[in-house]
Amino acid sequence: MVKIIEFPKILDPRGNLTFLQYQDQLPFKIKRTFWTYDVPGGEHRGGHAYHQQEEVIIALSGSFDVVITNPDGSTKTYQLNRSYYGLYIPALTWRHMENFSTNSLSLHLSSMKFDEQDYERNFEEFKTQFV
Repeated sequence: MVKIIEFPKILDPRGNLTFLQYQDQLPFKIKRTFWTYDVPGGEHRGGHAYHQQEEVIIALSGSFDVVITNPDGSTKTYQLNRSYYGLYIPALTWRHMENFSTNSLSLHLSSMKFDEQDYERNFEEFKTQFV
């Protein structure tokens, strides 16, 4: 199930600190980390599902929306705009990202190394996974 994970936030007058660590806050061991930035206005990122990979997305800077699309076409939008929240996305979940603010930075933590075969980029094919 897609869910928001709240990470610890240590408040300090010199600047706040947030951390994450496997087993305490993440439901998987991190095998890959990547980030997106300098996304031009109006562009979308994602537009796919993974067959096996799990992912947590964090807005380290700025804001953006993660839109989850269910096999029936219904959607739910999560706005990420705080660096101490992450969005957990399990395998077989269709998603795309949109509405990027200027200078937004998204961090992606993945349960698997990159494998093009794990991607499902065709929504009609994706829906057959749930029949």
